Amino acid sequence: MSENAATTRQLTKRYGDRVAVDAVSMTVRRGEVYGFLGPNGAGKTTTLRMLLGLVRPTSGAASILGRPAGRPHPPGTVGALIEGPGFFPYLSGRANLRTLARHRGFGDAEVERVLDRVDLTERGDDRFKGYSLGMKQRLGVAAALMGDPELIVLDEPTNGLDPAGMADMRALIVDLSRDGQTVLLSSHLLAEVQQICDRVGVINDGRLLRESTVAEMRGGVSLRVRATPVETARAIVARAAADRSVRDTPDGLVSDLPADAAPDLTRALVAAGVDVREIAVVERSLEEVFFEMTAGLHRPAADPASEAARDNKELVS
Repeated sequence: MSENAATTRQLTKRYGDRVAVDAVSMTVRRGEVYGFLGPNGAGKTTTLRMLLGLVRPTSGAASILGRPAGRPHPPGTVGALIEGPGFFPYLSGRANLRTLARHRGFGDAEVERVLDRVDLTERGDDRFKGYSLGMKQRLGVAAALMGDPELIVLDEPTNGLDPAGMADMRALIVDLSRDGQTVLLSSHLLAEVQQICDRVGVINDGRLLRESTVAEMRGGVSLRVRATPVETARAIVARAAADRSVRDTPDGLVSDLPADAAPDLTRALVAAGVDVREIAVVERSLEEVFFEMTAGLHRPAADPASEAARDNKELVS
């Protein structure tokens, strides 16, 4: 059995002269939560559609659980929610799921299990058209969870959820991973993904800029020093930092010194007569790293609505 749940190799999608996805090679390992990150229109959804075999790539290849993209999988092997969930508006949430369950070979007990998993049991008999955006999203996730699939692909799963709902979704994704399931989720909310993902891939303008663990992406910790006089403090920090960088920021001096250097640095500053106002350990967020990675990339992003419309015309039958 391959250790990878999903892979793409030089996956590319062109719409006329526009390259929506540009030679993306990504690897999702079994049992991990993989965050596919990027702004709206970056190519996330088109990549996921190609991975799932819903859209034909212009070039390149993709596979899921060892099978080429588009090859049928046994029911309950792969679950997915791509863009918005599509259900019959005049049926209840429960009836919609029962319709899907019959098609996939599952019983009513599985419907009740997934309704409970997304906290919709009490609203299951309400018509879908009366659901809030967040409830519709949760019902879509419930559909993706039918059969306890090995791989779950979620496109912007927190879309439309309030803060409490987002927290519940984060907890659900973590629980799925703990149960041994693999979760591939796309998002433009980098702060959200930072809390739950093992590894991430950052995409912008259709190109995969980097793929690594969250810790590697964010880099190590730094020390921030707020002290006066600044010139004296800078000299002492630079001497302690040796060949490490020291940067002036609006919040103070930031160096790449490790956290355990703080006591010695504090003593050196005080001994030199410097007034120390703060020494703090700081870490870059994924959002900060993303902005650093995409600085200078100014190609206009695709309109996600028009890109989705083009995708829909090319659905693999």
